[in-house]
Amino acid sequence: MKNTLSVARELRPIQKLLLIMKLTCLLTVFFVLDTFANAGAQTITLKMQDAEIAKVLTTIEKQGNFRFLYNSRLKDMKQKVDVAFQNADIHEVLTTLFAHTKLTYRRLNNNLIAIRYEERPDEDVTISGKVTNEAGEPIEGASVSVKGTARGTSTDAWGAFTLTVPENSTLVISAVGYLTQEIAIGARTTFEIKMVQSTIRMDEIVVIGYGSASKRDLTGSIQTIKAKEIADRPAANALALLQGKVAGVTIVNSGRPGAEPDVRIRGTNTINGVKPVYIVDGILNDNINFLNPADIESVEVLKDPSSLAIFGVRGANGAIAITTKKAKAGQLLVNFNTTVGVKRVQERMKFTNAAQFKELYSEQLANQGAPDFDYTLWTGNTDWQDEIFQSALLNYNNISITGATEKNRFYLGLGYINEEGIIKHEQYKKYTLNFSDELRVSKNLKFGVNVNAYMAELPDDEKGVAGAMRAAPIAPVFDPGTGLYHTLPSFQRAQVFNPLVSIDVEKNTRLRKEYRVVGSIYGELNFLKDFTFRTQLYADYGFNTERRYYPILAVYNPEIVGPDKRDTSRRATAVSQLQNMFPKTQLDLLLTYKKSFGDHDLTILGGVTTYYSGFEETKSSVQQGQGQVIPNNPDKWYVNAVGDPSTRTGSGNAWEDASLSYLARALYSFQNKYLLNVSFRRDGSSQFYRLGNAWKNFGAVGVGWVVSKEDFFENITFLDYLKVKGSWGILGNKNIDEKYRYPAYPTLTNANSGVFGEDVVEGLEREYIPDPNLNWETVHSYEVGLELNTLRNRLHVEVNYYSKVTKDVLTLIEGPSGTLPGLGNLGEIENKGFEFIATWNQQFSRDLNVSVSGNITTIMNNVNRLNKTGFAIIAGPARTTAGFPIGYFYGYIHDGIYQTQAEINKSPASTIGTVLPGDIKYRDVDGDNLITTADRTIIGNPTPDFTYGGSINVNYKNFDLGIDVQGVYGNEIYREWNQGTFADFNYLIERMDRWHGVGTSNWEPILSTKRANNYQNSSYWIEDGSFFRIRNVQLGYTFRQQALERLKIKSLRIYLNAQNLATFANNTGFTPEIGGKATEFGIDRGTYPVPAIYTAGINLNF
Repeated sequence: MKNTLSVARELRPIQKLLLIMKLTCLLTVFFVLDTFANAGAQTITLKMQDAEIAKVLTTIEKQGNFRFLYNSRLKDMKQKVDVAFQNADIHEVLTTLFAHTKLTYRRLNNNLIAIRYEERPDEDVTISGKVTNEAGEPIEGASVSVKGTARGTSTDAWGAFTLTVPENSTLVISAVGYLTQEIAIGARTTFEIKMVQSTIRMDEIVVIGYGSASKRDLTGSIQTIKAKEIADRPAANALALLQGKVAGVTIVNSGRPGAEPDVRIRGTNTINGVKPVYIVDGILNDNINFLNPADIESVEVLKDPSSLAIFGVRGANGAIAITTKKAKAGQLLVNFNTTVGVKRVQERMKFTNAAQFKELYSEQLANQGAPDFDYTLWTGNTDWQDEIFQSALLNYNNISITGATEKNRFYLGLGYINEEGIIKHEQYKKYTLNFSDELRVSKNLKFGVNVNAYMAELPDDEKGVAGAMRAAPIAPVFDPGTGLYHTLPSFQRAQVFNPLVSIDVEKNTRLRKEYRVVGSIYGELNFLKDFTFRTQLYADYGFNTERRYYPILAVYNPEIVGPDKRDTSRRATAVSQLQNMFPKTQLDLLLTYKKSFGDHDLTILGGVTTYYSGFEETKSSVQQGQGQVIPNNPDKWYVNAVGDPSTRTGSGNAWEDASLSYLARALYSFQNKYLLNVSFRRDGSSQFYRLGNAWKNFGAVGVGWVVSKEDFFENITFLDYLKVKGSWGILGNKNIDEKYRYPAYPTLTNANSGVFGEDVVEGLEREYIPDPNLNWETVHSYEVGLELNTLRNRLHVEVNYYSKVTKDVLTLIEGPSGTLPGLGNLGEIENKGFEFIATWNQQFSRDLNVSVSGNITTIMNNVNRLNKTGFAIIAGPARTTAGFPIGYFYGYIHDGIYQTQAEINKSPASTIGTVLPGDIKYRDVDGDNLITTADRTIIGNPTPDFTYGGSINVNYKNFDLGIDVQGVYGNEIYREWNQGTFADFNYLIERMDRWHGVGTSNWEPILSTKRANNYQNSSYWIEDGSFFRIRNVQLGYTFRQQALERLKIKSLRIYLNAQNLATFANNTGFTPEIGGKATEFGIDRGTYPVPAIYTAGINLNF
């Protein structure tokens, strides 16, 4: 017992120690648990998007619980992340935040957390995605690669891709015609990538004659306009939308709905025909009226000899190749777009009002020694512009359906245009169909069909604005008592009519319809690996009809004595009909060899093509005569059904033309550095068959050097790409005057007549004698230029110098006195100049892209030779003769106004007519101290010194803004509409500043139509044709795809558009844009206005 107690006493100190140790451990556990509990209670709540990791850490620190220790220069601190935490633990936050970085952390005392960068191998992840264009359509063949590695893939027909990539890597996405994008993968594994179209397209595939090629391999000047650049803009003819967009192309638009623009490429090449050749999906044509702009995929403009020689006799005036939309593999899409808008005359002409007119007209009569006009019955104050113009409505609707599999591609597009003109009762309707289907039988064999169909109801193109410009404002519009339109005053009644009679009374009395079907079938076979054989048969059939009714026309004339003041200007009705058709066929047999071997790339094309075109027209008319009044009912407007048969007349017209051609082309490149393009064509035509000159050869050669691929170029850091190029060739011109349709067979004309008994017999003779060596006109053309990219390919510049000399121009040769003229190839016309093109593309951020482009073209035109010395083609005030520009304005130079008789006595004597104070003084050009016809000289040039255009496009997130401008400089307009003296017209407001006494004017002459001197062709009628125009402004918004998924819509874009928003010009007419014929253009005879058009629309894909 003692021993036990003794042991227990000995153990007490130890037990106390153990107890203390237990308590210490327990307190330590409680302390640790409390510490961790407190740490867990310090939760974090935050939500941030597209924020740098460093900024996220700063935000956490501001919540007051934690502090972070790190070097701000750590690589991954700049990485952007999207985070969202709700009462999250710090460990959860940091683990998530650093998941796709090489950052690690360690927690120290007092909630201090140290962060450092730790190299460790990336793990591979599998990502997938879809690449589309801005419209949401898939892009096939886009390249998707990992930056800095060889890993990559391409998108399939649906734009989809799958790729295994290292964590934290960057994707590089590129596609031909689009801006390259770089996207950090981050934590994402799926991607929706929308590509932005590029305006710098060096590797794009462009359409050339009878095929296509990479633009990088070509030595010529080909400019491409993609569908997006002209989409959703109001125009019934797509050519109008190219205005200002292509260097070297001058387009003069007409404001009349459905009218075809005047298109000239690199100047006016001949006196006979200026139209370029149009190629629509391979078929050659002379217009594209049948196309719906919404069905166009791309437009290529070919300008240089190496691109044009393959077209032979059709290449002289340039070529515009149009590719219509086709289905893309894997694409199933329905597109609908509609546009509604209004258009109006932006700038009205400035005329005198009634009071001003009376003041000037009374003064004019006094100057002419005539009694003053009695204005008692003429108390109106009419603005005839207000009476004829309207705010016109327009509506464009298009729907397309595309479907494609690996074997079949189908496209169907339907379009409807309903557009009013700015003159009352004008209306244009156009219905279009575009159908294509391609069947791939096997990997090497495919067949296809293309069809474009069109039907249009055309407005009456004879209703113009000249009547409203000339009509006196003192006449009322109509008489309220009789309801008849009012006649005009006696001093202009016989020549100028109330404009509303034609516009209102004769509204809808001319029914014009056009029908057209253009189609092709083709087959293509790939064989022996490098060969492709393609055969294609094209057909184009057009059919036009016109029926016209001529109603009885009566107006109210207050000057008629008696109660009945009805004045009838057309006392009987009549009907006329017209029908024509123009069939065309084309057959192409083409064999292509394409091979790459080592550093060599070679493409050779050879083929045979045939072309036939014809035209037939019949027209007839019938008068009311002794029969009944023909009713104003379209059902009765048939010549054989109404009217007096004895008044029935008819006529017809027809022609046809056929050609056979052999063609060849070779495109060669060595190391993609040295380029050679050679083309040849041999054309045979029925037009010159009788003369034995049916065949002619054409060809061109082009060379190029991609300097930037040379080794020495590696040290040139400020240039990314540089190519110099040049080409030379001989082209042909088939566009000759209509009267020379069969140049070897001149028509017969009336010469003399003889009397045989009671009969008068007309004598006929040939119009001319054809030269036995007669042949096509030829254009000898060359071009040199360069293309460069700089500033990391953001800036693209092209500079070209061109020279075109048209030789063998067809012209009449005056024969000796009493003999017939001849027709020969005697003329020569030269065009030369520079083209400058620049495009800047800047991707400022993922959301903001800006592109700016501009072009300028100089034009120098000169007729080197036309015929014998002094020979001239005269067309009103325009003249074409050797040593001057084609169609230049010819007359006297206005040198002031004679103020007094004393001044007249001291001036060179006039031999062209009597002059008095107030008359125009003409310059003595030849210095012989006489004013004679020899003092006439060039007073204006309708060809501008240069043309220019530019555009700015901004894409910010889902918004897009496009602004286009264009203009011309250095040309003149000849104002002819008020030059005549056959009647007295209303006055331009400038005539208020006329000469009416010494010192009152030194430009505007005295008011008097009896002073013939003042109505000579002179610089008084010349106006400045230069102008600058804000051509188009468009603002659009594309809805986010996520917002459309519930509605099963793939893409939706809405837009506002303003066309011809403002024009800054110095001419007096409605527009400075005035086209015309090859030798007669720029003459204002009352030109139809080009209106401002305001539209809104929607573009929908589902």
